[in-house]
Amino acid sequence: MIGLDTNVLARYYIEDKRDAESDRQKLAARQLIDSGRPLMVAKTVILELEWVMRGYYRFSQKETLGALRHLLQMAHVMIEDRAAIEQALSLCTAGVDLADALHHSSYRSCASMASFDDRKFARRAKKLGISPTVFVPS
Repeated sequence: MIGLDTNVLARYYIEDKRDAESDRQKLAARQLIDSGRPLMVAKTVILELEWVMRGYYRFSQKETLGALRHLLQMAHVMIEDRAAIEQALSLCTAGVDLADALHHSSYRSCASMASFDDRKFARRAKKLGISPTVFVPS
């Protein structure tokens, strides 16, 4: 099994026509990922890939989630903590930031989650009625 770094996945999913080296890396990433060889992607890599696509390359949420869902559909790619990733992507569709959604999904065995991010996360989580509950410590 081969573990993939964020930059390999970024070259696979992002058209970046900067130079010949970018083109070479894109081809190498496609050959590796499309080879059917057993691959693994860590959840930290998924989080970083989403940030690169959204933050650096200005992909829309729809485009970013589409790429991540495509990755999850590849039978030869093992995703670390797949259940948390799938739950996090569902929460993203409901308007939760991927980082917050992944943190929350990773705490699915906890009774609750504490966060000071009241406006963007805790209130949305309460509105969605997700479990574990999210509260703001006082």
